[in-house]
Amino acid sequence: MSRFALVTAESGFDERIRLAAAGLPGSLQAFHAGHLPSTLDEMYAQLVGEPLEVLVLGPDLPSADVMNFAAAVDVRSPHVSVMYAANASPDLALAAMRSGVRDLVTPDADVETLRIHLEQAAAAAAFRLTSASAATGQAQTQGAGQGRGRVITVMSPKGGVGKTTIATNIAVGLARTSPMSVVILDLDLQFGDVASGLMMKPDHSIVDAVKGPSDALSLKTYLVPHATKLYALCAPLNPADADHITAEQVGDLVARLASEFQYVVIDTSPGLGEHVLAALDQATDVVWVCAMDLPSIRGLRSGLDILGELDMLPEHRHVVVNMADRKSGITVQDIEATISVPIDVILPRSKAIPLATNRGIPALQENLHDSTVKGLRRLVERFQPTWQGRDRRHMHRRVVFQ
Repeated sequence: MSRFALVTAESGFDERIRLAAAGLPGSLQAFHAGHLPSTLDEMYAQLVGEPLEVLVLGPDLPSADVMNFAAAVDVRSPHVSVMYAANASPDLALAAMRSGVRDLVTPDADVETLRIHLEQAAAAAAFRLTSASAATGQAQTQGAGQGRGRVITVMSPKGGVGKTTIATNIAVGLARTSPMSVVILDLDLQFGDVASGLMMKPDHSIVDAVKGPSDALSLKTYLVPHATKLYALCAPLNPADADHITAEQVGDLVARLASEFQYVVIDTSPGLGEHVLAALDQATDVVWVCAMDLPSIRGLRSGLDILGELDMLPEHRHVVVNMADRKSGITVQDIEATISVPIDVILPRSKAIPLATNRGIPALQENLHDSTVKGLRRLVERFQPTWQGRDRRHMHRRVVFQ
């Protein structure tokens, strides 16, 4: 099976590559980014599914960066075919040949032309891999970093702060740039509302997924597709079934989903129960949600302290204040002083969000014009592109609430 990866922020080229790869064996994983990661590990760590064979670099990427990156790929994974969309000149063609770019394609090439290039690149990659394996007596692989998607756990020690609304909107927002590569898992096992939030009536639930066969094909039969091109694994239909799901099963399920999807978004139950801790143990990101009230803020502080003591804080932290209101008597500075970490995103109180939630249509699905929707978009952008190296200094800029 061929395996394709695409790096570009140009929507037209992205769409044509997706259409070209749709009829070919294997899956396409797209990174919506206008720059390349600083290291190969940052990209390989996000690749899931089959081993990479063809890497397509879009026309919006600087040629000097492309040549350097292709050279690094050629050293680490010499069988991978690197395609670059650019108007060829003698100098560029020579630089491409020297760096390890295997194919140049015009940026405005049509779908059929791109499909031919992808087929040829995949065939060449397979031949090089087979030849290398025969020569060394062992298969060449991508390394330990490949095979795991990004796991985003949305949580709060207190209920009623809008975790489900935020989780479903994160999933919808990510699915816009990575269609069919996002799954949302409802881990509020007794009273989960992801199905309602996405207007779904699932035939299967997490119970089937943890009790059924462990292969990838069987797992995907329990997922519910959504109109926004994401998948959902919903909470049990019967709240009593939650007692039959162990923390170990949750951890194993999250790991399996992360091996199949680029993004796994988890909506959790309030508190720090064993199922939530099992999800956090697998998480790359945690989205902490609190409201502008003292119980919620103090609960967040306690949760951060507990997880810090347990050494269970994921690498990436995103603190969100939801339903913010300047008339609450509490300021952003008060919250930051209490929890001892900066706030990353503020979502003002909005009439549009509850209406969208009650209709079962996430706000980002409808493209509503609202200050809270803008905040949700900013939150989603924190997970795009999937490498953070160049923008890490901006990860915790002070937010302004007006």
